[in-house]
Amino acid sequence: MHNPFVLAIDQGTTSTRSIVFDGDFGIAAMAQETFPQHYPAPGWVEHDPEDLWRTTVSTMRAAIAKAGLNAGDIAAIGIANQRETTLVWERETGRPVYNAIVWQDRRTAPRCEQLSLPSVEKLVRERTGLLLDPYFSATKIAWILENVAGVREKAETGALAFGTVDSFLLWRLTGGRVHATDATNASRTLLYDIHRGDWDDDLLKLFGVPRRLLPEVKDCAANFGSLARDIVGAAIGVQGIAGDQQAAGVGQACFSPGMAKATYGTGCFVLLNTGASPIASTNKLLTTVAYQFGGRRAFAIEGSIFVAGAAVQWLRDSLGLIQSAEQSGEFAAQSDPAQPIYLVPAFVGLGAPHWDPNCRGALFGLTRSTGPREFARAALESVCYQTVDLLEAMRADWRHADEAQNVLRVDGGMSASDWFVQRLSDALGVPVDRPAVNESTAMGAAYLAGFQSNVYPAPDQFARSWRLGSSFRPQWDEKERTAKMAGWRDAVARTLTRR
Repeated sequence: MHNPFVLAIDQGTTSTRSIVFDGDFGIAAMAQETFPQHYPAPGWVEHDPEDLWRTTVSTMRAAIAKAGLNAGDIAAIGIANQRETTLVWERETGRPVYNAIVWQDRRTAPRCEQLSLPSVEKLVRERTGLLLDPYFSATKIAWILENVAGVREKAETGALAFGTVDSFLLWRLTGGRVHATDATNASRTLLYDIHRGDWDDDLLKLFGVPRRLLPEVKDCAANFGSLARDIVGAAIGVQGIAGDQQAAGVGQACFSPGMAKATYGTGCFVLLNTGASPIASTNKLLTTVAYQFGGRRAFAIEGSIFVAGAAVQWLRDSLGLIQSAEQSGEFAAQSDPAQPIYLVPAFVGLGAPHWDPNCRGALFGLTRSTGPREFARAALESVCYQTVDLLEAMRADWRHADEAQNVLRVDGGMSASDWFVQRLSDALGVPVDRPAVNESTAMGAAYLAGFQSNVYPAPDQFARSWRLGSSFRPQWDEKERTAKMAGWRDAVARTLTRR
């Protein structure tokens, strides 16, 4: 093709990146901008929607320019986005009626508690594969409808639109012509029946969400409309969308049942591909849509760690113990191994497999000689131990666990640290593979758009092109691993409010 370049938008929790990929899956250029988070009350986390939009447009333009390309050289655009983050905006003007309520936000915990009857929890679990938790979009939508003056009335008339970040960006990018999302993002709302592949009227009634608010749901690789020409100078088609964790699974080529990936960003998200049939978890894990091509869904079991890279940010920004995120691995390597320090980073509660929104962070094992290096090691190890908890729960859930590949593929910012990935392999007791191109989320978004636009090949061929960067093998013996995990689980047990 004359234009074998694809632009991926990776809109995350703390920054927006745009990356231009060439026809061989290589990175031609990248641009990134951070934006602030807002904390108007304890447990509340918001973004200014205009920050999301501004950084998306500016990084798109910068990446194309850095690649030395014209907008017409881009064959297609793919979007990967922070999931569950909730926006409601006016259809006529495109103006949000309230800030974006971020996936980490816990303000609707009381609402979830009010709804937590066994019959309701069963309905939610059976239809959506999810748990009744503030993490997901439905109670966030309800909060906006109930707490922003005049919004409920406008929503009932069809004057407003709801979307996760992908839908909001798509609306703006297409000049308000397209209100759509993909199956992976829809499956994170608590409003979508993952079995039928449609919004569910019983759930809409339960949460008080008018159907007229909702976007059309499409495949991950689909025609989502074309950009308004004034965005980057050409009407490029948006031809791929997936929630960031599912996009990372696609970017890691986890197309076969039994393949697992973990993405380490602000949080950590582990997905295990279970194939064409959804698996109901008995270990408080989530059943979610992994991807959808040609109307056919593949499913995954997912575990979510709310605080991963955020623990490193806490060391740097709140405690001032390190100057940069990269320094955390250096400090951890220099720590005193004779001090078994455990950090339970429940700053916004604990995710899977505990799902305790009310517990809070704690440190165990402190002595007079504990210092910044031990804090750094405890923060990084906490992410490793949480990953172990998730994978063990996944293998207990999946009846074909003996078919699971005995390796974990990793990506995301934290995975750039050799110390962290080695410790992760030690804790898991299995090999951990890091790809040659560590931008798996953006790669997945690019692949979806490139596949739809005939720049990239079919999934099986794409899987064969996946390139290993580094492989880490466990160095702990079983005795050491068992002792470390016992200390971790004792610390978690002392922190939980749901016992």
